[in-house]
Amino acid sequence: MVLLKSNIYARITETLPRHRNLWFGSCNNLVYVEFAGKIGTSESGIHFSRDPFAYNGVITALFSSWTSSPRFNLNPKLYSQNVVKEELGSKDSKVVSFSDTFYEGRGKNCSYKDNASSCRFDDVNEFEESENEDGGGDLDCIDDDDFKVLESFGKSEKQVKKAENVDFSGRIEVVEDEMRHPLVKETCRLIERQSAWTPKLEIELRRLLRSMKPQQICAVLKSQSDERVALKFFYWADQQWRYRHDPIVYYVMLQLLSRTKLCQGAKRILKLMARRRIPLRPEDFGCVMVAFSRAGHLRKAMQILTVMQRAGIEPDLSICNTAIYVLVKGDKIEKSLRFLERMQLVGITPNVVTYNCLIKGYCDVHRVEDALELISEMPYKGCYPDKVSYYTLIAFFCKQKRIDEVRELVEKMAKDSNLLPDQVTYNTIIHMLSKHGHADEALDFLREADERGFRVDKVGYSAIVDSFCKEGRIDKAKELVNEMIAKGCLPDVVTYTAVLNGFCLAGRIDQAKKLLQHMYKHGCKPNTVTYTALLNGLCQSGRSTEAREMMNMCEESWWRPNAITFSVVMHGYRREGKLSEACDVGREMIGKGFFLSPVEINLIIRSLCQEGRADEAKRFMVECLKKGCAINVVNFTTVIHGFCQKNELDAALSVLDDMYLINKHPDAVTYTTLIDGLGKQGRMEEAIDLANKMLHRGVVPTAVTYRTVIHRFCQQHKVDDLLKLLEKMLSRQACKTVYNQVIEKLCGLGYPDEAYNKLLGKVLRTASRVDANTCHILIESYLKEGNPLSSYKVACRMFNRNLIPDLKLCDKVRDRLMQDGRVEEADKLMLRFVERGRSLPQLQRA
Repeated sequence: MVLLKSNIYARITETLPRHRNLWFGSCNNLVYVEFAGKIGTSESGIHFSRDPFAYNGVITALFSSWTSSPRFNLNPKLYSQNVVKEELGSKDSKVVSFSDTFYEGRGKNCSYKDNASSCRFDDVNEFEESENEDGGGDLDCIDDDDFKVLESFGKSEKQVKKAENVDFSGRIEVVEDEMRHPLVKETCRLIERQSAWTPKLEIELRRLLRSMKPQQICAVLKSQSDERVALKFFYWADQQWRYRHDPIVYYVMLQLLSRTKLCQGAKRILKLMARRRIPLRPEDFGCVMVAFSRAGHLRKAMQILTVMQRAGIEPDLSICNTAIYVLVKGDKIEKSLRFLERMQLVGITPNVVTYNCLIKGYCDVHRVEDALELISEMPYKGCYPDKVSYYTLIAFFCKQKRIDEVRELVEKMAKDSNLLPDQVTYNTIIHMLSKHGHADEALDFLREADERGFRVDKVGYSAIVDSFCKEGRIDKAKELVNEMIAKGCLPDVVTYTAVLNGFCLAGRIDQAKKLLQHMYKHGCKPNTVTYTALLNGLCQSGRSTEAREMMNMCEESWWRPNAITFSVVMHGYRREGKLSEACDVGREMIGKGFFLSPVEINLIIRSLCQEGRADEAKRFMVECLKKGCAINVVNFTTVIHGFCQKNELDAALSVLDDMYLINKHPDAVTYTTLIDGLGKQGRMEEAIDLANKMLHRGVVPTAVTYRTVIHRFCQQHKVDDLLKLLEKMLSRQACKTVYNQVIEKLCGLGYPDEAYNKLLGKVLRTASRVDANTCHILIESYLKEGNPLSSYKVACRMFNRNLIPDLKLCDKVRDRLMQDGRVEEADKLMLRFVERGRSLPQLQRA
């Protein structure tokens, strides 16, 4: 047995002051770890009597340095205090277990078994912000200085050579072939059983993990229908003893995440790759950019270029195309054109993909003339348009139902670019028109394709059939199906499903059931989509119980319900008011390994709250959270609003505390809801404290927040407190009409004196038309109270600020003054109008 040298042991224990009883030894490739005098081994070679992954980073660093050198030589600097903190995470960090829940964007720290050496990539501060802070994806603050990353092109020879030596494209292609491997299938089967997880299953999964090749690990990731499950498996596998992901696994995981909105997961993987010295390529940064853009964080997506520059990776054409795509997605076509100019200045030549992105951007902002001009200019720039260039414009014209332009574009494609229309062209046009509900026009192009000798397959027919069915023209769809059969193009399950869905949309459920039996009779086996369409029709007709029974009998019919199937039945129950049954279906859905989306969860908990069942709503939300569903701030706010509606403010405040604990940042709506509830119960001090906390956390008040605060404080006649609070709020977010709203609310509640004495001067500072309307409300309020003299004073103050009061309203003030015997004030009021050149109506003097 080889023991660590005493001086090394001392250095390690210095970095771990709370765990002095740590001891390492090696014997027959087993590792012993002692905590408080307890020693043990496990099948995997290690047993911990406490947290099995608490010191994973240190142990891996020891073994990596041991096995990488012929001699057992440890560098004491490797275990500095900072490195150990980085590897182990904070004291509250929790190691990701596959049976645990991984929450995207919650900010949980994961204990990775990285080597102590890390890249400067961790110095980036852009990613340390919360996801909610950039939800709008504002790109207006991007200027040309943000494109300076292009200046590093061609200046890093070392990086270019390194990138050239890294080529995993061939290995990634092999992944598709590995999906049918028995090890991959068995691993996917175990992952599907995660809801019923046991230590025995985890041991079996660990054994399979060690038996698989890197391509097979990638095949497991790509086989998951939900990328969150794939990400959770990625982290779980990364924590296993004596296992480390091959670089190809990271690349495939980034590719998967680029198809989703899981931008924080993609960002963490990229940082982990840099920390572990895995070669980074520009396309890896592009995957993270696309993920951020899909999540709506377009500003952060563009900041990836700066991150890439700091990591020492020079840009190439692929990352430039991705950047242009992100700018186009943000409707910043002008910025994308400037980026294109900078590309060309540094020597990056755009290709047809670059121009296709710009064409798509022009179409998105309805600048189709510019898109057509760009296609015409492309040959002069040494890049000829392809069919995708034209198909993008064809899709735009199809959406606008500009059929003549579609035909002209097809002719232009053949004449100018020598791209003859083929079967793909006609299929594209047919699908585009059908997708946008233009079935008759799509049918015309189908006839034209037949006349030119192109055979439209059953996919094209099915698209038109589906379009007819969605328009409620079932008879026309049936005629087209009969035409398919007559031409020898037998309809498949997609065609029949479209007709069945049409029957369900028309409320003809019995005919839909007969069609289902007809499919079995003619050897066309219905699939999950077919049954889901039928279940949706049943639920829409108020027959959710029958739909649930049919779903329970799915095994007898040899089909498996998916997430959409469960969602259809769940919301069917919800619409019928059977919320307990809806929650049960939701729990069953989660038990089957499907995640409810935040929108679906919000629909359920909002319905529960509307029925006064806020406690059940909170319980259901917490269950979903624990099972791994993504819960957002809207869900918490809905529950808080439910408690506020029941005047259970303490329970609502408890939910707010829960949000802080799990790092879900409340937004302005959350705070506004609670402030309104506290004000409703007269708990004004707590409302003030909560408003101050909102401002302290940097949450910007909205117009609704202002209206809510004004209403509740005026209702409680707390004008002084209101004015102090409004000054703090205005320092964070300007609101020009805030004092106007206060005056109008006080007048509506019968407190015009408060408005006159404390607020009229603030309103008259700007002397706008809105201020004049507010003063008119104050004048009318005094008239209703029988105090025309105060109305007269308000009108005089308006004249002093060069605001002309309404003449008809002042005529009423004059009459009331005359009735009260104040002839002098009445005459002065009318004289002010004469001085400003206004003609007076014929007055009846007393």
